[in-house]
Amino acid sequence: MRVCIVGAGFSGAIIARHLAQKGHEVVLLDERPHAGGNCHTERDAATGIMVHQYGPHIFHTADQRAWDYINQFGKFHPYVNRVKAISQGKVYTLPVNLLTINQFFGTTLSPKEARVFIESKADKSITDPQNFEEQALSMIGPDLYRAFFHGYTCKQWGMSPTELPASILKRLPLRFNYDDNYFNHPYQGMPEDGYTAIIENILKNDRIEVRLGTSFEAVAEEFDHVFYTGPIDRYFGFRLGRLGYRTLDFERIEDEGDYQGTAVINYCDQSVPFTRISEHKHFAPWEADKFSRTVCFKEYSRQAGEQDIPYYPIRQVHEKRMLESYIELAKTEKKISFLGRLGTYRYLDMDVTISEALAACDRIDQLVAAGETIPVFFVDPT
Repeated sequence: MRVCIVGAGFSGAIIARHLAQKGHEVVLLDERPHAGGNCHTERDAATGIMVHQYGPHIFHTADQRAWDYINQFGKFHPYVNRVKAISQGKVYTLPVNLLTINQFFGTTLSPKEARVFIESKADKSITDPQNFEEQALSMIGPDLYRAFFHGYTCKQWGMSPTELPASILKRLPLRFNYDDNYFNHPYQGMPEDGYTAIIENILKNDRIEVRLGTSFEAVAEEFDHVFYTGPIDRYFGFRLGRLGYRTLDFERIEDEGDYQGTAVINYCDQSVPFTRISEHKHFAPWEADKFSRTVCFKEYSRQAGEQDIPYYPIRQVHEKRMLESYIELAKTEKKISFLGRLGTYRYLDMDVTISEALAACDRIDQLVAAGETIPVFFVDPT
């Protein structure tokens, strides 16, 4: 087959390499001037620090296959994401753990005492949480919710937490020990040379032709199959409307030495217009001391416009209905598959993206061997 893959992020790169190794000719397109998608990293010209150009990405997974796969293409250093939060003029540790609880309430509770204490704060009348706020109140009560989640969530999503699904908060841990590792996964790390180098290594195959700075709409060639990891609504020319996304604006801070002493600090108060500050030298602690200067970015979240980079799918009721219509439209198409974060309009961590791409490769092999049709979707987007 001669196939076209749209998007040089992890989904597109993994599919491209797999098909190339199977003997197919692959043309991979990306309209940006670099590979990596929103995981793109590069050395900052002014400071030499490896910068995550579209916001920080920490690799974490419980999927050994995904971990083993990505480690073939670059060296990973162990890295634990330890987030700090500023609320009402004080610094705390996230996720909410025993230290956070004792700091916030001025107590010296043991794990058992803290569990009972938080249960006494939780709203027991909420037995079936229907939104983010109800989920939080039923888990941790109003004090911790207001301090750490309400304002931050309003800024991040541009709407009241009562309008967001409870599932968003279910992803965040609550601990009754002093573990401040933001993630629970057994495999956690940062690539020594950045994510873009890893994706470039994945794409090193003579059967893959990479065309950067090239949009799919600008290519008139015929292909046996297209694997599309761009926005599903864009593929159809937005004929049913635009799916909603949040996007990010970054304000650069450059300074001498160490600016904030850690990689990420969340600013929880709604009166502070930005959501967090990331200091990028701390994402690579093995080399941080060699840089005399530092570079940070304040993040501001807002509704994505037509020319903005889409980051977080909103997936409210209106968007879900529109997505369902696009899915039905996609199923009428031939010789195309939609996958990845944008192709399926889902929030995906890097490891899930990789796991789904590897599973798609398995499925493609089965179908090609059987002479059957490659599906429009490998995962149900709804």
